[in-house]
Amino acid sequence: MKVRKKEIPLAPIERILHQEGGKRVSEEATRLLRDIIEEIARFIAREACELAAHADRKTVMKEDIIFAAKRIGKQTPFFIE
Repeated sequence: MKVRKKEIPLAPIERILHQEGGKRVSEEATRLLRDIIEEIARFIAREACELAAHADRKTVMKEDIIFAAKRIGKQTPFFIE
Protein backbone atom coordinates (compact mmCIF):
# COMPACT_ATOMS: atom_id res chain seq x y z
CA MET A 1 0.00 0.00 0.00
CA LYS A 2 1.41 3.37 -1.05
CA VAL A 3 1.45 6.09 1.60
CA ARG A 4 0.50 9.49 0.21
CA LYS A 5 2.31 12.65 1.17
CA LYS A 6 0.04 15.00 3.07
CA GLU A 7 -0.88 18.12 1.11
CA ILE A 8 -2.44 20.25 3.85
CA PRO A 9 -0.12 21.60 6.56
CA LEU A 10 -1.06 21.15 10.22
CA ALA A 11 -0.80 24.83 11.26
CA PRO A 12 -3.97 26.05 9.48
CA ILE A 13 -5.92 23.07 10.82
CA GLU A 14 -4.78 23.83 14.36
CA ARG A 15 -5.73 27.52 13.86
CA ILE A 16 -9.23 26.49 12.78
CA LEU A 17 -9.63 24.29 15.85
CA HIS A 18 -8.57 27.20 18.08
CA GLN A 19 -10.84 29.65 16.23
CA GLU A 20 -13.77 27.31 16.84
CA GLY A 21 -13.16 27.32 20.58
CA GLY A 22 -10.45 24.73 21.27
CA LYS A 23 -8.39 26.02 24.20
CA ARG A 24 -5.81 23.26 23.80
CA VAL A 25 -5.57 20.95 20.81
CA SER A 26 -3.57 17.74 20.68
CA GLU A 27 -1.35 17.01 17.70
CA GLU A 28 -3.22 13.73 17.26
CA ALA A 29 -6.55 15.59 16.94
CA THR A 30 -5.03 18.07 14.48
CA ARG A 31 -3.58 15.27 12.34
CA LEU A 32 -6.87 13.36 12.34
CA LEU A 33 -8.88 16.41 11.24
CA ARG A 34 -6.30 17.14 8.52
CA ASP A 35 -6.56 13.54 7.27
CA ILE A 36 -10.37 13.71 7.20
CA ILE A 37 -10.32 17.03 5.33
CA GLU A 38 -7.85 15.65 2.79
CA GLU A 39 -9.98 12.55 2.19
CA ILE A 40 -13.08 14.70 1.65
CA ALA A 41 -11.12 16.98 -0.71
CA ARG A 42 -9.82 13.97 -2.66
CA PHE A 43 -13.33 12.52 -2.94
CA ILE A 44 -14.72 15.82 -4.23
CA ALA A 45 -11.80 16.25 -6.64
CA ARG A 46 -12.21 12.70 -7.98
CA GLU A 47 -15.96 13.18 -8.49
CA ALA A 48 -15.44 16.59 -10.13
CA CYS A 49 -12.82 15.17 -12.51
CA GLU A 50 -15.21 12.38 -13.48
CA LEU A 51 -17.95 14.94 -14.15
CA ALA A 52 -15.64 16.99 -16.36
CA ALA A 53 -14.54 13.87 -18.26
CA HIS A 54 -18.16 12.78 -18.71
CA ALA A 55 -18.92 16.21 -20.19
CA ASP A 56 -15.93 15.69 -22.53
CA ARG A 57 -13.98 18.53 -20.90
CA LYS A 58 -10.37 18.63 -19.73
CA THR A 59 -11.08 21.54 -17.40
CA VAL A 60 -12.73 20.99 -14.03
CA MET A 61 -15.21 23.81 -13.54
CA LYS A 62 -16.63 25.45 -10.43
CA GLU A 63 -19.97 23.75 -11.11
CA ASP A 64 -18.27 20.32 -11.07
CA ILE A 65 -16.86 21.03 -7.62
CA ILE A 66 -20.21 22.29 -6.32
CA PHE A 67 -22.09 19.26 -7.66
CA ALA A 68 -19.53 16.82 -6.23
CA ALA A 69 -19.48 18.62 -2.87
CA LYS A 70 -23.26 18.55 -2.66
CA ARG A 71 -23.20 14.79 -3.19
CA ILE A 72 -20.94 14.28 -0.19
CA GLY A 73 -22.70 17.13 1.64
CA LYS A 74 -25.83 15.04 1.94
CA GLN A 75 -23.95 12.97 4.54
CA THR A 76 -21.67 15.73 5.88
CA PRO A 77 -22.96 19.03 7.32
CA PHE A 78 -20.90 21.72 5.61
CA PHE A 79 -21.94 24.84 3.79
CA ILE A 80 -21.90 25.10 0.00
CA GLU A 81 -23.00 28.27 -1.76
